[in-house]
Parts: sequence; C-alpha cells; structure tokens
Amino acid sequence: MMEKEKEGERNGPTSCDADVSVLPEECISNIVSLTSPKDACTACAVSPIFRAAAESNVVWNRFLPSDYQAIIARSSTSLDSLNFSSKKQLYLSLSDYPILIDDNKKSFFLDKLSGKKCYLLSARDLSIAAGHNNMHWLWFSLAESRFRKVAELHHVRLFDICGKMNTSMLSPKTNYVAYLVYKLRRNNHGFHRFPPMASVGTTGGVEDCKQIVCLSRPKREPRKHHPSLPKWRKDGWFESKLGEYFNEGGENDELQIRLMEVKAGTVKSGLIVEGIEIRPTKG
Repeated sequence: MMEKEKEGERNGPTSCDADVSVLPEECISNIVSLTSPKDACTACAVSPIFRAAAESNVVWNRFLPSDYQAIIARSSTSLDSLNFSSKKQLYLSLSDYPILIDDNKKSFFLDKLSGKKCYLLSARDLSIAAGHNNMHWLWFSLAESRFRKVAELHHVRLFDICGKMNTSMLSPKTNYVAYLVYKLRRNNHGFHRFPPMASVGTTGGVEDCKQIVCLSRPKREPRKHHPSLPKWRKDGWFESKLGEYFNEGGENDELQIRLMEVKAGTVKSGLIVEGIEIRPTKG
C-alpha cells in the first residue's frame, strides 16, 4: 500500500488533484471577483490566463460600487470623461483621483484596497456655528485644497462644527472612521488647553463614539505615533480622528459627526478647515 502511495508521489499529481488553470477564463474571473481588488492584482502574477481573468471587466465591475454611475452623475465630471477602456482603469482612477460631487461640496473616492466608498465633506458642506459671520470665520481659496473655499476660524468662544450624511451613501457591513482635515496657524489659540470633544453616531440613535480630539501637535515628537495625535497627510493637510461608526446597511439613517467646545469660554482662533473625511478602517 505504501509502495503505491510513493509511486503516486513520483509520478506527479493524481486524478483527484485540481489544476485551476484548465478552467475557462470566465470561470476564473467569477472566482477572482469573489475576492478583493488586492487579491485580484496578486492573481495577475500567477499565470497569463490568471492575468487575463483578473483584469477582466467581470471582476472589476463587481469591485465597483453598484451605484457608481449614479454617484458620477452627481459630479461635474461626466461619465464620458471617465469612459476608460476597462473597468479596472475606472476603478483605479476613482481610487487615485477623487471627483467632486453635489455642487462641488463633497469629494468622492474609493478605498484602493477594498473598493469601499469614501467621502470628504467640504467646509461648505458642514454646519459651522457663526460660519457666515466674517468676524468669526473667514472663507478663502487655498491651492492645496480640492475645494473652492476653505474656512478659517478667526475668533470664537463657542466652537461647534457638524457634518451630516445619509448612511445609505456608505458601503454596507463596513466600519468607518471620521477625520477632521485641517491646518493650524502658528499663532493658533485656544485648542491646546481646552481640546474639543467629538461625537459620531446616527441622529436617530445613541452616539456610537465620543472622544476628546487633539488638534495641536506636542512640542516634542513621540517615538511612536499615537492614534489620538494629528497625522500629516500626503495632500498637505493634517487629520485628527473624530471617531468610528459601523454601517450595517439597509437603513436610512443620518450619520452625524460633530466637533465642539462650548464650555471653557476661551477665545479660539487659527484653525483652517478643509472638511471631514469618512473612510473605512484599515485591516
């Protein structure tokens, strides 16, 4: 019995072993489409037939959000201008080059590894206490911003900004994290001693997350980055985590992201707000 098994090992795979490469390309495409964009890119290195299958429109159309056409229709960027030769190119474009939607008040992009939907709500899309009073907030253009205007805090004692969006805009079964995207003037005032409080949750339910937010960096850089500290972004802005929210999907709730400090009564100034970004957590 053992001699037959050894003989089988010498002669190579038995009839029970499966060679996936002999499957039709369409079948392989369907299998790859059930994985992730990262796995599909890895599959390209397996063999030429895997590359052809992994780069097919069948695969990348499944990685794109089901409502991607409706989202693009809300942009000044027409679908024709995003008419790439393949769905993979469209996917990569939406991952690397965010598009402006909803009268250029929001930015939409895809998380490159997962294909989950991400948004950056501009300062104009936020509710800012005294935001229309130029004695308290100033609005101006900034070259490094993707939006026409950003908001700079000039002088307030009651600091309160809030972003809202329908949870149906987000990807289902996904844990999201919200960030304030901002800059601080060197002569900023009022945020170090009395940091603001952030809350993230649906307006119809209990707040899912509440935490103090550090906007100013410490004078001495820590050896390891702490998640509560501001992080420098490649686009030239800082981001500070406001909280997390798990989107179950199938519900029509309103997600509310708020940052406020109204108890200390101290003057605050020197904060430049680009917006609030909502994207999936990593891992």
